[in-house]
Amino acid sequence: MDSTLFLNPADFELPHDYDENAEANLIEIPADFGLSHDDDDDDETDDEEEDDDDDEDEEYVPAGAPPRVSHDAPRVSTSNSEVVTLIESQNKRRRTEGGEASCSFANGSLSQENEWASPDVDGLLCPICMDAWTNNGEHHICCLPCGHIYGMSCIKKWLQHRRNSNKCPQCKVKCSLKDVRKLYASQVVAVEEENQKRIRSLEAKCAALESKVSNWHKKETGWQKREAALSFQVQKLTEGSDRHKKEAGWQKKEAALNLQVQKLTERNTYLEMLLDMQSRQLMFNFELQKTFDLDGARVFDMDISNQILLIAQKRKAIGGMHLLTKMSLMSPFEMQDILLPSGTNGVKDLHISASHSSSSLALFSSLGKKLSVLSLDSGNLVVNYDLQVPAWSCSWDLNNSHYIYAGLQNGSVLVFDMRQTAGPMKSLVGLTSNPVHTVHALAQTSSLSSGVKTILSASAVGLCQWNIDSEERPLMVPETDNQGVCISLAYCPSSDDIVASYRPKYDMSMDLRHSQPSPTPPSTQHGVQGTHVLFNRMGSHHFQKVGSSYASVSKFLLPKCVIMDIEDQSRLFASLNEDTRDLVLHALPSFRVLQQLKMQAQGRDLRYSPSHGILGCLSENTLQLFSKRSW
Repeated sequence: MDSTLFLNPADFELPHDYDENAEANLIEIPADFGLSHDDDDDDETDDEEEDDDDDEDEEYVPAGAPPRVSHDAPRVSTSNSEVVTLIESQNKRRRTEGGEASCSFANGSLSQENEWASPDVDGLLCPICMDAWTNNGEHHICCLPCGHIYGMSCIKKWLQHRRNSNKCPQCKVKCSLKDVRKLYASQVVAVEEENQKRIRSLEAKCAALESKVSNWHKKETGWQKREAALSFQVQKLTEGSDRHKKEAGWQKKEAALNLQVQKLTERNTYLEMLLDMQSRQLMFNFELQKTFDLDGARVFDMDISNQILLIAQKRKAIGGMHLLTKMSLMSPFEMQDILLPSGTNGVKDLHISASHSSSSLALFSSLGKKLSVLSLDSGNLVVNYDLQVPAWSCSWDLNNSHYIYAGLQNGSVLVFDMRQTAGPMKSLVGLTSNPVHTVHALAQTSSLSSGVKTILSASAVGLCQWNIDSEERPLMVPETDNQGVCISLAYCPSSDDIVASYRPKYDMSMDLRHSQPSPTPPSTQHGVQGTHVLFNRMGSHHFQKVGSSYASVSKFLLPKCVIMDIEDQSRLFASLNEDTRDLVLHALPSFRVLQQLKMQAQGRDLRYSPSHGILGCLSENTLQLFSKRSW
């Protein structure tokens, strides 16, 4: 496409104060611009030579006729006078609207209506010769400082032959031959302002349409890609459908094999469980070693290191007198009766201290409002405290052998220092007035500062933790007050495991969770359906419930239970079954039954010696000692 240079003649108009002689208004023409001119001294010579050449090439043109248009050689074919006459005629035509000119060729084949003010004439023809200018040669397109455009040969002749004027043929602005500037373009068209606005508007619309078309092309490309992707997916699904049909048979076979493997795995697991149970039963299998006949036994304790048993009895043979019986575990099993002071009445709790190396001491509490310390070596009372109310339980401090504790019938706890015989050091008020039937001194933990004494008590409402050095009331252990009536408490100092036994309240329904729940709770004949709940102490004031199990417990008595710490960090829980009258050994924390030991009568108290692995069970008329079977 030919490039077109759009020029506005108004852009070339000179200011009113333009001075053609001023050096500031002169424009330097580069050497390669293409416009050449001679020095002033040679102007006349050149003009004369050009005149001679023009005279030789002139041909006659009738007056008033338009100049001949020659496309082969863009030359000016009119004389100087004719040029002036032609320009004046054209100016007159410009001023007169509707003026017409006809251009006739010799053969009469072309007739063109030509108007001087037409944009086609102003844009394509030289206004002097009415011949088309060119972008090279003698008739090269050029312009004056005022902006009017002419052919180079025409304006050159105009300025050379009209020296006295030196003005633009159209606007009469002064100029000289030096002011002529060649223009380099294939076609020059002068465009009106309205046309320019229309062109810009059309260009903007074209750009908007092109943008929309581009967007539609992009969308179409995206749709094509999606269509191709969907077609590919359809092809894959079609191919996969056949493959899935073939694989369906293999999947059924694989499912059948997996089912067989699952059954074998379950069977293997069951067999492993049975083997583990049998191995545990063999490992923790206890057998009866010795049985002692008694009369009216209540509670007892063992000192296996010194081969001593201490039993609290109420013998019917001597009128129902309360006494303590010291028994040797060495043959011939000698017995020594220790008479208690009058008013001692029934002994409720009894513990032998193994921390006194010089002599063995026994601590017991009685319903006769007494808390006493007995020397097993001499059989005499070392300390005897008078209490305001009966004491139902007692305990040695595990960290300090001088401190002892007593749980009273009114729900309070007393703290004693055996070095002070006048009375208790502290009297701690409980949360309720229910008797404290069990009290245990807790082992020292890393979360407690050195010397802090903490005890755990049990009453019908649940378990409480006491801080001896604090004036605050005891803390009820969470989840121990909503299980029923608490009738027993067992504590293992080495593992901080706690098992509390409950029987139901008369006005409550048992809603319990168990480690190994049964489809239906076990039926009871002699006892009631109760529970054993396992807790673990997780710090100074935190207890976590670990597991629980159904149990048949006594309706009225407060039976004892014990946690047995076995080697290899295994623990057993021993309790009395009220229906079968058996001593039952459970594995912790699952409460799975490992062994049932036959009792001759209903059990009252249980004790275990971890250093020697001896388990003792006391009934009213017998004491049975069990030990681990050796293989």
